[in-house]
Amino acid sequence: MIAPRRFLPSISSLLALEAVDRLGSASAAAAELSLTQSAISRQLKTMEDQLGVQLIERSQMRLHLTPAAKDYVQTARSAVQELAQAALKLKANPAGGSLNLSILPAFGMHWLAPRLQDFARRHPEVTVNLGTRLKPFDFASEPFDAAIHFGQQEWAGVHYLPIMREEVLPVCAPMSTAADFGSLDTLHSAPLLHLDSRPDAWERWFEMQGQRVTGLQGMLFDQFSTMIQATIHGLGVALLPSYLVQDDLRAGRLVQAWHGPGVSLGSYYLVWPNDRTTPEPLRSFRSWIDSQLKTGASL
Repeated sequence: MIAPRRFLPSISSLLALEAVDRLGSASAAAAELSLTQSAISRQLKTMEDQLGVQLIERSQMRLHLTPAAKDYVQTARSAVQELAQAALKLKANPAGGSLNLSILPAFGMHWLAPRLQDFARRHPEVTVNLGTRLKPFDFASEPFDAAIHFGQQEWAGVHYLPIMREEVLPVCAPMSTAADFGSLDTLHSAPLLHLDSRPDAWERWFEMQGQRVTGLQGMLFDQFSTMIQATIHGLGVALLPSYLVQDDLRAGRLVQAWHGPGVSLGSYYLVWPNDRTTPEPLRSFRSWIDSQLKTGASL
C-alpha cells in the first residue's frame, strides 16, 4: 500500500533538497536545476510545511540541512535514482519488461551469450541486462532479478534451477609436456595457477585423486580468460572447466597434464530470491533455460 499523499513530497521538492545537500548551497542547486534561488527556497519551504518538520537551517543567506534531513535525503536520493533507472528501462523497452541478470564472466561468454539470440527471438518483449558478480550477494541490496551461480546449493534465500555440472581438467602448454607429470607428486611440485574465487580448487582436486595436500601456492587470477592465456604461454598448470578448453585441446594449444578420473567441483544454477513475486520476464527466461536443457542444446 502506498503511503498517504501527505507524506509524499513532490519530485521537484525532493530534487531541490537533494541538490542542496550535495552541492552545499541553494545557488548551486538552482544553477544545476535551472531554477532561481528563490524557487529552490520555496520548494524546500513547501516540503517543510507538508511534512511538519524543519529540514533547513537558514543563516546568513545560506541553507544547511538539519541532521534529520541529512538522514532523510539519503533515502530520497536512492528513491529518485530508482525512479530514473525505471524510466530508462521503460524507454529502452516500452513494449515489455526487463530482466537484470548477474552472470559469471566465463559461463556468460561461452554458454549463455551464444544462446541469447534464441531467447531474444522467442521473447522480443524482454530486454536482458547483464552484470557481473563473482560471488553470492544479497538480492535486497543489488539491482538483479536473478543470477548465475556456481558451486553447491549454499546460497541462502533463493530458488535453484540446475543448469550444468562442471568437470575440471588439469591442463598445461605443450612445451611443458604432459610426460613431465608422471605422478601426482611431480604435478604437485609444478607451478599451479589459481582462481581467487575458487581458492581451494587444487586441494579438492588432489583429494579426489587420493592425495591430500595443503598450502598450495602459485599465481592468482580473477578470470578464467586470463588464466587460460597464461597457461597457453607456459606459466603453469591450470585447473580449468572442460567446456572452456575444448577448442584449445583440439587445436593443440593445451594438453592434459594428468589423465586421472574426471572431477566435478560444482554445478551452475540459475538462482532467484524466494521472498518476492517472480516477475514475468524472469518467468520467461526460466522457462527458456529449462527448454534449452530439455532439448540438450550443445555447448
